[in-house]
Amino acid sequence: MLHKFGFSQYESKVYEALASAEQPMDATMIVKHSGVPKAKIYEVISRMVEKGMVLESVSEKKKLYTALPLPLVIEKLTSEFQSDIQELEQHKVQKAVIDDHVWSLKADSSIGSQLKQMMENAERSIRFSAWEDDFHKYLPILLEKQENGIKVEGVVIGDTPDGLPQIVPMKPSEQHVMLERFRLLIVDDREVVFAGVENDSWQAIKTQSQPFVRVFTDYFHHDLLLAKITGKYNDILLNDEEIMTELLQLKY
Repeated sequence: MLHKFGFSQYESKVYEALASAEQPMDATMIVKHSGVPKAKIYEVISRMVEKGMVLESVSEKKKLYTALPLPLVIEKLTSEFQSDIQELEQHKVQKAVIDDHVWSLKADSSIGSQLKQMMENAERSIRFSAWEDDFHKYLPILLEKQENGIKVEGVVIGDTPDGLPQIVPMKPSEQHVMLERFRLLIVDDREVVFAGVENDSWQAIKTQSQPFVRVFTDYFHHDLLLAKITGKYNDILLNDEEIMTELLQLKY
């Protein structure tokens, strides 16, 4: 039975010999009654003493050994097992394996579900860029996360949703030639989803690959800065034909 609890065959034999004896035994007697080779006996006894399964004493310059009583062994093994279970339950993996694949997603409903799940799992930050109607779909989650201390920032194409001060509005001009719908979500600087419309159907990519995450994070900050600049200096930019020509080529 001890063998099932991680004790070696020799350790189990030593304990059995001592537990069944009517009096303490020295190493020579343990060899005789256990069948453990003489060359191994002191090493095995030492391990059992260290594990608290065998008690030792010195009598007339001779070491004697006796077994820990079986009820105490059962209590000891039960306590250690429960302690190991608690440690396992509290253990957190320090370094998670990063999935660096680039996954493709299709269908608006699937993409929406993926965005919702990522937002709900966010632990530090959410960066989200989308059109106004999309923001309202996820507004309850974003407000809850912000309330819980998660940093929420983004760019909205349209009016800023109530309660999210870090969301910057970007209102497109009627002159824009590329009014493409899109969604960009970056969570915890760890995972990104970018979605757009192609042939009237939503398609997206999802990845934890850090080069892609960094690129889309730069892309996000580019949009954020552009939204702030155009919002603050809109009148000046409208009168600059060269700059407006370039701005109108952007997705807004």
